Amino acid sequence: MEGILPLYKPAGLTSHDCVFKLRKILKTKKVGHTGTLDPDVTGVLPICIGRATKVAEYITDAGKAYEGEVTLGVSTETEDASGEIIEESPVNRIITRQEILDVFESLTGEIIQTPPMYSAVKVNGKRLYEYARKGIEVERPSRKVQIYKLELLDERNDFSGSKISFKFHAECSKGTYIRTLAVMIGERLGLPAHMSSLVRTRSATYLLKDCYHFNDIEELMEKGEIDKALQPIETALMHLPKYRISDKVAEKVMNGARLPLPDEFSEVSGPIAVENMAGKVMAIYSKHPEKEGLMKPVKVLRNEREN
Repeated sequence: MEGILPLYKPAGLTSHDCVFKLRKILKTKKVGHTGTLDPDVTGVLPICIGRATKVAEYITDAGKAYEGEVTLGVSTETEDASGEIIEESPVNRIITRQEILDVFESLTGEIIQTPPMYSAVKVNGKRLYEYARKGIEVERPSRKVQIYKLELLDERNDFSGSKISFKFHAECSKGTYIRTLAVMIGERLGLPAHMSSLVRTRSATYLLKDCYHFNDIEELMEKGEIDKALQPIETALMHLPKYRISDKVAEKVMNGARLPLPDEFSEVSGPIAVENMAGKVMAIYSKHPEKEGLMKPVKVLRNEREN
């Protein structure tokens, strides 16, 4: 059994909980997720099974999309709806649509975020949430992330009330905290805020409509049709540049050989998917760090006899 299973993660489970549950359902230990989703968050969680666990990081590194809701007037310890309220400041003015759009524009592109204390980021070998649960505040490393798109999903021209909520669509890079983005939106509007709901609608090439619920997976296992839910390893690498090789070169790739770097990839700084004549990705290569004009294997995924 191998491939990518696009799972619909329900609320109340961690990503690790989902992996544990799937190991039982699928009766296999080689199962891995592709990036942590908070328990409150629902939506797309691609699961790698069998040899596909080798490509999990490439799904994690690809872009993601979310539909979330910001609530203004209240901030919480965890920056989402499950945390304890730490500040309440009733909204005492009308907020215009243009104000929100201006804030969205200011947060589009490269921004700097400081991860929340309740997050899985490691500091001195411990995850931040471990410090937070003990009431210990530590210095958190800020990081640059990319917000590719930020769109208001609300038709109102004026927003009023002691608490104001509105939905948004965000497309972003790896490492972006959407709940922190919600807090930043509030800060720029001069108000405390938190993320009141969040759904991941896309991870890499996997969409919400492609996802299977746990009961769907159990039914497919009972019928012996689980392959219907598994997408090929290649779908995890669709965003990478491709280099197609002959069967003769494929034999060298299987043995982890270095290859000449083709001219068309001279400007590529990241991974390159090397595929055989049948379109199966055999290995991930990257520019050789020391030898100009060569590329070296990062991961060998397939035996050359497969087609």
